[in-house]
Amino acid sequence: MALLIAGVLLWAYSHLMKRVTPKFRAGLGDSNGKMVAAGLSLLAIIFMVVGYRSAEVVQLWNPPIFLKHINNLLMLIALYLLIIRSSKGIVRSKIRHPMLAAVKTWALAHLLVNGDLASVVLFGGLLAWAVVDMILINKSEPNWQRPAPGSVMSDVVFLVPAVLLMGVIGMFHAYLGYPVFG
Repeated sequence: MALLIAGVLLWAYSHLMKRVTPKFRAGLGDSNGKMVAAGLSLLAIIFMVVGYRSAEVVQLWNPPIFLKHINNLLMLIALYLLIIRSSKGIVRSKIRHPMLAAVKTWALAHLLVNGDLASVVLFGGLLAWAVVDMILINKSEPNWQRPAPGSVMSDVVFLVPAVLLMGVIGMFHAYLGYPVFG
């Protein structure tokens, strides 16, 4: 569990470094700073995966089976939010942080269907990071200029890759022993 916690904390720090330790981050320079952040993020992912997979199962609650369907819907929304970051559609003009919104939706979806302590640490920790990051960005850059809304078709076209990506992720989860569709 310690490795999992370390991974979540390292992930949060690597993504918040510029805002929580700005002098340190600035002292690294632009390219070195990005390299350090990327290296810490990669190490964090390794820690989280190994820590999660090796954590003792401590069941806190047993989620009802119907939450699997809500999870799948939320995951489709999360993938859509992740993909629209480069969209010129109406949805993108309403959401300032589509990637962080995607992480929050993804984490919430996984909290609904996983009632064990390791899942609460992993998904709850990443949800907390995304909330804090969003707050800090909004505080440091309060004057967001909304992009001009585009067409509805610009939004609709991003549904196809979201559905395809959902299928690939679902197959990968099934391969790992976590069937999400059945």
